[in-house]
Amino acid sequence: MATNKNNDRTKKPNFLFIITDQQRADWLGCMGHPVVRTPNIDSIALQGTAFEDFHVALPVCMPNRASLMTGRMPSVNGLRYNGCALSRRANTFVDVLGAGGYRTASIGKSHLQPFTGKEPVGQEKDTIERLIPEAWKSEGKPYLSEEPSSFKDAEETEFETPYYGFQHVDMVTGHGYDCGGHYGQWFRKTYPNWKDLHDRKNELPHNYSCPQAFRTAVPEEAYPTTWIGDRAVNYINESASHDEPFFAFVSFPDPHHPFNPPGKYWDMYSPDEFSVDLPYAAHKNPTPPMEDVTRLWEAGEAGSIPTFAFRASDEHVKEAKALTAGMITMIDDQVGRLLQSLKDSGQYENTVIVFTSDHGDYLGDFNMMLKGPLKLGSITRVPMIWSDPSSRTAVRTDTMGSTIDLSASILDRAGLAPYNGMQGRSFLESLSGNKPHRDEVLIEFNNQGPRMGMTTVPRVRTLRSKTWRLSVYAGEDWGELYNLQKDPNETHNLWDEPNAREAKLAMSLRLVEHLAQQTDSSPKSNRLA
Repeated sequence: MATNKNNDRTKKPNFLFIITDQQRADWLGCMGHPVVRTPNIDSIALQGTAFEDFHVALPVCMPNRASLMTGRMPSVNGLRYNGCALSRRANTFVDVLGAGGYRTASIGKSHLQPFTGKEPVGQEKDTIERLIPEAWKSEGKPYLSEEPSSFKDAEETEFETPYYGFQHVDMVTGHGYDCGGHYGQWFRKTYPNWKDLHDRKNELPHNYSCPQAFRTAVPEEAYPTTWIGDRAVNYINESASHDEPFFAFVSFPDPHHPFNPPGKYWDMYSPDEFSVDLPYAAHKNPTPPMEDVTRLWEAGEAGSIPTFAFRASDEHVKEAKALTAGMITMIDDQVGRLLQSLKDSGQYENTVIVFTSDHGDYLGDFNMMLKGPLKLGSITRVPMIWSDPSSRTAVRTDTMGSTIDLSASILDRAGLAPYNGMQGRSFLESLSGNKPHRDEVLIEFNNQGPRMGMTTVPRVRTLRSKTWRLSVYAGEDWGELYNLQKDPNETHNLWDEPNAREAKLAMSLRLVEHLAQQTDSSPKSNRLA
């Protein structure tokens, strides 16, 4: 094994932060999944703390990633829904790490700015001629860093850094087999037949029929997951020659749909290995959005817009699960490479390893797929593992935590103070499993247009405790209340039940208290009045 002169860096550890896209908490072997194989991720949990009740700030990619980076809720950090961008004025915990002497790198999906040039779907057009269009003045330079126009040239685009605190950027935009960014530039340069490999007419033979199942001709070694693994291994190995500690943010775009694991990962699992554990019929009083996706499914209109939640048949759910499992195992193989590179380069003993995801997926709950305004635990609860060289001991904790806590915890471990306005709290004292961190978590949801049969643009606020989940839908005449102790699968909505009124009132008051805290305390005032 290689030696490293920096092995004595006990106060300033390295950080390897691994994040997946749209992965439920229960889709890991270490979290009890009976089929999917994740031995490398499981090995992190065997030498670290696994959180069993860790939730996102908002279960959609961009807002939650901004909350991760800033330690602030979407309603405070300004990135409230997909299609916005995190302001250049926003500080991130990575900025703090850089100021504190860390080398910082983002490898893979960032998604702090839109990575398509498409206009939003479902948002009403503004027909009013406004002299001043928005409440915020323009920041000048357009947010194009992650859009396709930035990567149209053959040579790798040089990013203007620091990029939200990252000094080194290897960018991947999009999902599935035809991602863009630096990866897309590399792919087009490396494979002269790249158009043929991406052409859906050249899809490899298969017998799957579930929506968004696509057997790509892109080989395993050229798939985005492998490219990210390659770049991350290179960065880790190169870091061994530096005196400064590193923070590497390694972000895989899978297992987000489309369902297209390449090569051997396509048929690594069979749909027959999976079941629909929570069918639509299991819900005693389906909510209006559940009824709406069912109406569309019965009319044959499900899945018309790829990013919208839809209802699927049992067979399609099982097919999607099998393909999702293939994508997760492919990620796990790359995680194994990252862990080995840490050990081979002599950096493992001084590196904190974190594994999590940006949100979950219904993935068959009540026969629904993808994500949406309904705040089932399957889309808000994510895997969260922290393995620390100070104690590589297997711990399971059922204390609650939130995405906004990650930034504060990383800075705490690095010995650096957070900036004013950070809402997250460090959970380091809870890593032993003996001390609770949170009793409840606030979860937001915003969107640009109506979804899933809702009559208004979704503005949802959820409060989740160990016992209850309350969700309030602004402008709607219904809501959700579930007793998680008696009904952990959220199958009976108690919103209108007389015997649940006291719990509904108590949770509503607690939610109001949380909402009262959602005000920006930055900057601090510098005068009395």
